[in-house]
Amino acid sequence: MPDIIAANVVVTIEYTLTNNEGEVLDSSVGDEPLTYLQGHGNIVPGLENALAGKRVGESLKVSVSPEEGYGVRDPAGVRALPRNAFPADAELAIGSQFMAELEDDEVVPLWVVELDDETIHVDMNHPLAGETLNFQVEIVELRDASAEELSHGHPHGRDGHGHHGHDDHDGHDHDAHGEHDDHHDCDHDHHKH
Repeated sequence: MPDIIAANVVVTIEYTLTNNEGEVLDSSVGDEPLTYLQGHGNIVPGLENALAGKRVGESLKVSVSPEEGYGVRDPAGVRALPRNAFPADAELAIGSQFMAELEDDEVVPLWVVELDDETIHVDMNHPLAGETLNFQVEIVELRDASAEELSHGHPHGRDGHGHHGHDDHDGHDHDAHGEHDDHHDCDHDHHKH
């Protein structure tokens, strides 16, 4: 059992994320704590860096700049697409997220921000891009990662025994907990905070 948070350690935290106005954006309180693999980009870099060297039972407040969180908003990330660019059976609503493959085979997340009968306006910026992220974190548990977790680059559940299948793509979906969430077609939820 590791004593401190370091590369290749599976870390479980309780957290609450707020913006600068104090609005709660996300929280594990009353839900499952967040489990991630340190040093593998499972959470935003600013939070991951701040947690390095901490121990179980420690609590800390971390303020993460946009540059170390979800990035600075890029106005070029907002695009208008024809409705027929989406599958006919796609449930389109403001806030819906889709994964899109670009010309260079890069897979990126898109969020629907506006729609009408003919045009869907999407934003390639994460919804929290440009925001300062304020985390209140408590370190709950540390454990060594398994060889399989290390090869996959993320934990397989809090105890390391979650199962899932992988395919050959490595798209990244970023969310409040990390600069990007890795979508590996896992049967479990994991995200970056």
